[in-house]
Amino acid sequence: MTLLHSPTRTRRRRLAVGAAAAGLLAALLTAGPVSATPDPGDGSGAAKSVSGSAQSEAKAAIAAGEIPGQDEIAHSDNIQHLTNIPKDALPGFNTDLAFQGKYAFAGNYDGFRIFDLSNPKAPRTVAQVLCPGSQNDVSVSGNLLFLSTDSSRSDNSCASTTQPATEKSSWEGMKVFDISDKRNPKYVAAVETSCGSHTHTLVPQKKNVYVYVSSYSPSATFPDCQPPHDGISVIKVPRKAPQKAAVVNFPVLFPGEGADGGGNPGAPTNPGVSKTTGCHDITVLPSKDLAAGACMGDGILFSLKDPENPKVIDRVQDNVNFAFWHSATFNQSAKKVVFTDELGGGGAATCNAEIGPNRGADGIYDIVGKGDKRKLVFRSYFKIPRHQADTENCVAHNGSLIPVTGKDLMVQAWYQGGVSVWDFTNSTKPKEIGYFERGPLTTDELVVGGSWSAYYYNGYIYSNDIEKGFDVLKLSDRRTDQAKRVHLDELNTQTQPDYFD
Repeated sequence: MTLLHSPTRTRRRRLAVGAAAAGLLAALLTAGPVSATPDPGDGSGAAKSVSGSAQSEAKAAIAAGEIPGQDEIAHSDNIQHLTNIPKDALPGFNTDLAFQGKYAFAGNYDGFRIFDLSNPKAPRTVAQVLCPGSQNDVSVSGNLLFLSTDSSRSDNSCASTTQPATEKSSWEGMKVFDISDKRNPKYVAAVETSCGSHTHTLVPQKKNVYVYVSSYSPSATFPDCQPPHDGISVIKVPRKAPQKAAVVNFPVLFPGEGADGGGNPGAPTNPGVSKTTGCHDITVLPSKDLAAGACMGDGILFSLKDPENPKVIDRVQDNVNFAFWHSATFNQSAKKVVFTDELGGGGAATCNAEIGPNRGADGIYDIVGKGDKRKLVFRSYFKIPRHQADTENCVAHNGSLIPVTGKDLMVQAWYQGGVSVWDFTNSTKPKEIGYFERGPLTTDELVVGGSWSAYYYNGYIYSNDIEKGFDVLKLSDRRTDQAKRVHLDELNTQTQPDYFD
């Protein structure tokens, strides 16, 4: 398939780039807290003006070779860009990815798309399902596909329209499809949940699939999302009767007194930190009965011994450098968790010298102790070492492990910062070992784009770019060669597999 973009540059970029960020990021650095900013598409996806100096410096950085040119591809020597498939019938923002057998399932604000990966160099579109409702994060288990709706819809159908959240008829929550026929998915169930479903996580069992629904209260305008919203919705879906899917519990993860419950209070107590009014994302490690929650102002560790009643065993905060706890990834031995900070909600340019290496970054935590006495202990931060232009939204986002025994390796999306492959085997000294990126979508204004999700699956890296489409990358590095021998039947990165079972 013909590549969509200009010729590739394989030389390694210089790391320094001057950036005038004062105009765009003043609110992030000084005036009050960074709010629970929604992911792109919930109002933050529009083009944002930047200062004239930011525009000129972006163009100067391109001219100096410090960043790739507009839409130009650059990558490290150990990564090859195999192909790109542009967006087609679904024009909305591309979002999360899930995998099953030879298929990839790609979320989009307007629905989801199914690719046949039999030939990774030329994936084929099998189906495109129109079902609007941000952000349409997607997971699969057996013959079922799960889709998150976190925007006010007129009803629960795929023909619904956007309407004000104050309308009593507004609907948001989880949708379930039968994908036994990949060419013809069938919508079989809908479950309304408190505050909708921003993301979700599967806890699969033989007869049932439990769905942990993460959502949070962005404002007081949502009638079904009033504080304290300090827990998660647990949905039970019978595999043989998915139409009977229903909420079976709402465990409170942040018990406490007062209208807001017991989570991080945010500003003014902790300036620059989001108030905890729910969780953004949860990752489970079923083989260890363990889960990690990224919950706005808090990071938590909890036990899954009883999946309908998860039990929090530790909770941490970082009120200096973490603005918004966004997602979590365990290492395979369950001795570490990587949490991400989505500073600016994914819609801001935070990968520059002014923001620095510790904000909008990953936080690496060791898990020490045993059983319910385990604790999360902070070790270090990781951020891509390549500065981006102030017209590029960039911050830590979704990624997955690369399965290599004895090593902790990860691939991760950074929006317009691209895709990074990095090593956190030494928790205190993480390092990047490969990357792929495009130059800015524009040098005149900040337009949201870039890799939303980048995951390693059966020998390849797959990236869902918000605007550019579906990318396939090949990683050729002796440090990751072992991973090519690991083949999975299914991968939802928020439900981490035991790669070496």
